[in-house]
Amino acid sequence: MTDALTLVSLLLVAASATAAVAVRDPARQALVLAVLGLALAVLFTVVQAPDVGLSQLAVGSALTPLLILLSVRKVRRRGQHEGGDR
Repeated sequence: MTDALTLVSLLLVAASATAAVAVRDPARQALVLAVLGLALAVLFTVVQAPDVGLSQLAVGSALTPLLILLSVRKVRRRGQHEGGDR
């Protein structure tokens, strides 16, 4: 049973990592990155590293995508203000 869970977790990580690379829009990349962080947290929990899984859940699924989304939002706003002055 553990081998099956590990295999499913690895496939989920591989699929979400591939999707994160394939997506071109930065906002969507941040959302896919959150899914990747969640998949990694599940994988770490399955391989009996729950402390690493909890850290990955907090940082990889919440903080990093949030910072990316805020950065994209600020860059897009700055681009709109500069474009309106011309």
